Amino acid sequence: MLKLSDILVANQDIESFDQLLPLIQDVARSGERFFRMDVKPPYPDTPDNWEDRLEAAFSGLLR
Repeated sequence: MLKLSDILVANQDIESFDQLLPLIQDVARSGERFFRMDVKPPYPDTPDNWEDRLEAAFSGLLR
């Protein structure tokens, strides 16, 4: 199971929520099947609906 905290620790060069979304999509495309959002992204531009947006990115609903 992929955890958001693992992604954030491994990619500390990301500076915004918008930079995080394509990374989540790439991880999902690599074959990861489960995604757990165990922390809130620490970026100033993190929206209120961040969980929905990350889930959409992971499940392929964003284009």
